[in-house]
Amino acid sequence: MAATTLLKFAWLEVTGLCNEFCDHCYADSGPKGTHGSMTVQDWLNLIDQLADMGTLDVQFIGGEPTLYPHLPHLLEYAHVRGLGIEVFSNMTHIRDPLWDAFRRFGVKLATSYYSDEAQEHDRVTQLRGSHRRTRANVAKALELGIPLRGGVISVNQGQRAQEAAQDLLALGVETVGGDRTRAFGRASKGAAPTIGDLCGHCAHEKCAIGPTGDVWPCVLGRHLTLGNVRGTPLADIWGGEQMAKVTADIEAVHGSGVQSCTPPQFLPMCEPCQPCVPSFGHCDTQEKHSSPDAPTIGPPI
Repeated sequence: MAATTLLKFAWLEVTGLCNEFCDHCYADSGPKGTHGSMTVQDWLNLIDQLADMGTLDVQFIGGEPTLYPHLPHLLEYAHVRGLGIEVFSNMTHIRDPLWDAFRRFGVKLATSYYSDEAQEHDRVTQLRGSHRRTRANVAKALELGIPLRGGVISVNQGQRAQEAAQDLLALGVETVGGDRTRAFGRASKGAAPTIGDLCGHCAHEKCAIGPTGDVWPCVLGRHLTLGNVRGTPLADIWGGEQMAKVTADIEAVHGSGVQSCTPPQFLPMCEPCQPCVPSFGHCDTQEKHSSPDAPTIGPPI
């Protein structure tokens, strides 16, 4: 079955390892995570496939992608193949060679930021000192002229999410996004994932590839596997029978018009945002009246 839409953007989840252990992590990443079964050559082959399919942009994500030892090599190869590159990082573990790679290969950065207060930020990440390191590296990226976006998710009462957004803007970050916590991974608290908690844009000109080679309609929709690139070319998965079934299931829940809703900043090809969220205001048609400042984990106010 031939694909009816161009695959413009792909998340490349190169690792499930993370030095933080956030309660709301949709990927259930943490210090015990692994780099999965995708080899470096597998990732290089995938980058070739994406470039040959006309994909415009990729975002390296995790886990924490800066903990993946071969990230500079993948960045260089994606750059050589003409792909736009963004790295979504918690910005706590960036060494000098990686800063150099970011600049040489035209990499954009995106990061999560939870509070203007160190104690509240660290309470979300469960990593002492993470606020200090993240904030310092945000400032360093801007000083080096590396484009950077920020994303704020309200997790706990008293977190000061709105103040976190203002703090990023004051530092010089020009684009700050936000979203509610969605019930995937650790944030689900053991509940089964549902299509209804997705935004509905999944698989619309975008997909995600995980550390084992599984292909998902987005990084949140990992319970909706489209195929695996270790055994099937991505071009055959994109637009294949399983993808048609999954997109039909998503449309049945969200309706046929959700994929074309605004604001355009939401769409990855228009400036990939964090990781599957729109602007800090009205995030999607299902949540247009929600406030990013409302905590979504823990007891109600």
